[in-house]
Amino acid sequence: MARYFLEVAYKGTAYSGFQSQHNANTIQAEVEKAFAILQKQKIEMTGSSRTDAGVHALQNFFHFDYEGSISPQFVYKINAILPPDIVLKSFTPVSDEAHCRFDAVSREYRYYIYQHKNPFLDDRAYYFPYKLDIARMQDAAEIVKKYSDFTSFSKRNTQVKTFQCHILESKWYNVDNCLVYNVKANRFLRGMVRALTATMLRLGRCKIEMEEFQQIIEAKDCTKASFAVPARGLFLEKIEFEY
Repeated sequence: MARYFLEVAYKGTAYSGFQSQHNANTIQAEVEKAFAILQKQKIEMTGSSRTDAGVHALQNFFHFDYEGSISPQFVYKINAILPPDIVLKSFTPVSDEAHCRFDAVSREYRYYIYQHKNPFLDDRAYYFPYKLDIARMQDAAEIVKKYSDFTSFSKRNTQVKTFQCHILESKWYNVDNCLVYNVKANRFLRGMVRALTATMLRLGRCKIEMEEFQQIIEAKDCTKASFAVPARGLFLEKIEFEY
């Protein structure tokens, strides 16, 4: 029995998230279906980082165990089966102990915002045509790195055992007519990046003060933060492993 990593990228608009769900189409369901068509055998894959409905990814991973032979043209053939909004980027044999979720040492997300009407960005960024104090938002992004408990930025009814996250990078910048929030950490909570983004946007619009922003973090109460930004602006950019 050999173990393999699959690297995928996808536009999440049409899907109910990354991980398989009952009565909903997901990225995992489409990849497993394409594998079953190609290899004439059903398998269950393990995902690296769950993304919510409508969230996109430039890089995400599955791993799976398989006894049969796999064609050298596997990537080409499975991409011919997958829908156009999902692409298999690479296929790599790994050790039997390798785990695409637990061996990941960091994940990096970016949230894209555009402030001038642009029909070509509508499905992959958030239109937010309001004046923003970017300096305040940048200060808040720096402050985020000083904290480790992000209970306030996690959606309710999550099953995680800890709300501790180590933030490695947190910053705002401009690229390709978009304002982008870039955040990298060892792990993320459900809804965390969108909540950080939405709450910093409130700060940027002077709806709250910096002291209030810090109080939201320290409250460890998810009713205090804002989650009011849509999924379409969020991209999982990169996952790094310890090998």
